[in-house]
Amino acid sequence: MAQSMDTGDEAAERLADVQARIAAAARGAGREPQDVRLIAVSKTFEEPQIAPVLDTGHRLFGENRVQEAKGKWPALKSRYPGVALHLIGPLQSNKAREAVALFDAIHSLDREKIARAVAGEMAAQGKRLELFVQVNTGEEPQKAGVMPQEAAAFVALCRDELKLAVAGLMCIPPVEEEPAVHFAFLAKLAGEMGLSGLSIGMSDDFETAIAFGATHVRVGSAIFGARPPLPANA
Repeated sequence: MAQSMDTGDEAAERLADVQARIAAAARGAGREPQDVRLIAVSKTFEEPQIAPVLDTGHRLFGENRVQEAKGKWPALKSRYPGVALHLIGPLQSNKAREAVALFDAIHSLDREKIARAVAGEMAAQGKRLELFVQVNTGEEPQKAGVMPQEAAAFVALCRDELKLAVAGLMCIPPVEEEPAVHFAFLAKLAGEMGLSGLSIGMSDDFETAIAFGATHVRVGSAIFGARPPLPANA
């Protein structure tokens, strides 16, 4: 199929378009473009699609699964110095050691068990990761994230007891709802906690997210195109 023949050159062109759109959205919101960090979400894609984006000089990427990232990024990191890898998907406590070793940031802290595991591994490995607390702003039972009414207590636990330097909050709005409502709510919540980081906005709504103060936007399909189907055992 045509998608499988894509060498990734188109991804480099789409990256430039996304970067231009981010800059325009930032200026339109009275912000500096460099204050918005673009996470190129490379989940399900392999080296032929990722390398052309790396060749442009882009160095910030996001992955959803520890095992998938472990299979492809060590080799790419050795070839492309300066890569920063962010885990944007749910983390299981038994993957904390691998996650801390491989990633530079985690956007999905949402449970005490995970926070304790990450804190322990950072201490053991002598690493300090950029950490975000994921908030389930839509209170969807099937979705990861701490419930909004529990977010302040969870952030306090991370900061005060576990001594984690929480950078900000992250959310994934319900697909059938207006994302601006959720972005505004998360920005308000972060402000109440004194947090400056906002990991909000994906391919369909990153410009809206920038208007609400996004510091990190997580863009995948707008850069890499349609995702290949996951293997049956994924």
